[in-house]
Amino acid sequence: MAEKQYKIGEFSRKVNLSSFTLRYYEDEGLIKPRRNQNGQRFYGEQDVKWLKFLLHLKGTGMTMAELKQYVAWRAQGDATIQQRIKLLRRVKQDAEDQIRELENNLAIVNHKIDWYSGKLDETINADEDFEQYLKKFE
Repeated sequence: MAEKQYKIGEFSRKVNLSSFTLRYYEDEGLIKPRRNQNGQRFYGEQDVKWLKFLLHLKGTGMTMAELKQYVAWRAQGDATIQQRIKLLRRVKQDAEDQIRELENNLAIVNHKIDWYSGKLDETINADEDFEQYLKKFE
């Protein structure tokens, strides 16, 4: 059975990205569509899987330069596995750091909500400011 071939519009819907974005990724060398005998670009299921993986990397905060480097190393084969691991570990650490920072920011927002709620239901003294309230959690 022949592989399903997606024209750019179909592929765009399949991966939930605009045709403009797909062309940009193509120009940046992240994806390489094939061409049919009429010169029209098409994509296959492997392209769907590859792009979804790239979007996971992008979702970690990986920059375009890092994505391009990863793609270049991947194209060079197994000789670059150590470089890819090093890059992925750094990206992973950066993403984990961002998650911790976001969790800390959310904790402050939750405390602020609780403080406001306490002011409304009078479970917090009227003269207690937010800074004093936060000291309870140190």
